[in-house]
Amino acid sequence: MTLDHAAQRPVLRGDTTQFKQTLPLQSRETGEVLPPKQPDGTPVAVQGSPFGKSWAHFVAGGLGGMASATLTAPLDVLKTRLQSTYYQQHLAAVRTARGLPPIETMSLARSSLLHIRETGEILWQVPKVEGWRALFKGLGPNLIGVVPARAINFYTYGNGKRVISNYFNDGRESAWVHMSAAACAGVVTGSATNPIWLVKTRLQLDKNTHTDGRGRQYKNALDCTMQTLRKEGVPGLYRGLTASYLGVAESTLQWVLYEQMKLALVRREKRVADSGLPPTTWDQTVAWTGKVSAAGSAKFIAALLTYPHEVVRTRLRQAPLENGQLKYTGLVQCFTLIFKEEGMAALYGGLVPHMMRVVPSAAIMFGTYEAVLKLFGTSSNM
Repeated sequence: MTLDHAAQRPVLRGDTTQFKQTLPLQSRETGEVLPPKQPDGTPVAVQGSPFGKSWAHFVAGGLGGMASATLTAPLDVLKTRLQSTYYQQHLAAVRTARGLPPIETMSLARSSLLHIRETGEILWQVPKVEGWRALFKGLGPNLIGVVPARAINFYTYGNGKRVISNYFNDGRESAWVHMSAAACAGVVTGSATNPIWLVKTRLQLDKNTHTDGRGRQYKNALDCTMQTLRKEGVPGLYRGLTASYLGVAESTLQWVLYEQMKLALVRREKRVADSGLPPTTWDQTVAWTGKVSAAGSAKFIAALLTYPHEVVRTRLRQAPLENGQLKYTGLVQCFTLIFKEEGMAALYGGLVPHMMRVVPSAAIMFGTYEAVLKLFGTSSNM
């Protein structure tokens, strides 16, 4: 038999040599698959799929969104009301009764202090007049929206980052990779969940007694959805979508800042390890709270720089007027009309409760996200 014949010998019945060679090696103790090795004993690098454990990002994002939305619901109600036309008109009437000048004529310091004072007064009056349950108005549709929205956002971002970096950047992270993945995630999330946010906004603005004597306009989220469809059609459920797309800038900036802060934390940990010295108490504190602080700081900066789109989005989602006409018909028209009628300060209505809510909310959400990923044996890092 020649060597060629020996190399091409058929596999006989009962001969499992070839089959055994195709099986991955496993540890007898743990049963884990061991990486294959080269003839010289060095392990062969195995290229993992960029979609490995992609479901973990979906679950972790949903749980993070649920935790943050529930714990910060009262501040979300307060922020939405302060962004709306109804409450801005009410506050303007109260200021006139007190003999105060229009807020747009005040100095920045005075208007800021007045805004903080009015925020506290409304937060006190809501449970006093409407009961403590009013602080959680819209929480149902909010959770229905937050859980899939955050799940979709974190899933799209986490896996988008891996795909973009693996196929277009040699498996390395960079600012443009983070920005591209975040922009894709923001557009997908906004398009998929806009109807839910519209219903939540209208429920939060629906008071027990309106200035014209009317009672509550909507019974629940389903009734709000059906009334919107009946009066405004399917496009009515997507009012404010353009402002949501404008808000992609905020989420993109937040993700980029968060990722850069995380990379800085990784470099810091490496420097501490390379020093050969035992970590100090401050080093341990940074290791435990670094990512949570990074999430809160990134959200604070992003929200502060892009806040006016939040007010415009709320105004665009308001219910039509009594005659069925819409006061705000588009993104540019809404910006222009608010600035013309109420001044620049109105574009920052609700800023204080918004910042009070989104900073701890981001810390809770990203902290939960990272913790759940760790529980599933994966990480948000490449």
